[in-house]
Amino acid sequence: AREWMLNFVNWYNNEHRHSAIKFVTPAQRHRNQDTQVLAKRHAVYQQAKTKHPERWAKETRDWTPVSSVTLNPSSSEDNQRGCQKSAA
Repeated sequence: AREWMLNFVNWYNNEHRHSAIKFVTPAQRHRNQDTQVLAKRHAVYQQAKTKHPERWAKETRDWTPVSSVTLNPSSSEDNQRGCQKSAA
């Protein structure tokens, strides 16, 4: 069980990309590398859109870094987050 847990924690922190933090790993976020990673992704998407604008009906994905992250947010925070997403 310990070996499995160690492997899982390593995978979760260093390999798994989380949608709530724009598909960076927790380790990248913790080391403040997320801004650089997301800036590179934004550049790649912009270049692809310039070469093939027909692939996008609107703007490319928003790669702006997430300013704050909450573990187990309260239901009121979930509702606020949902309102922000639907307004965007």
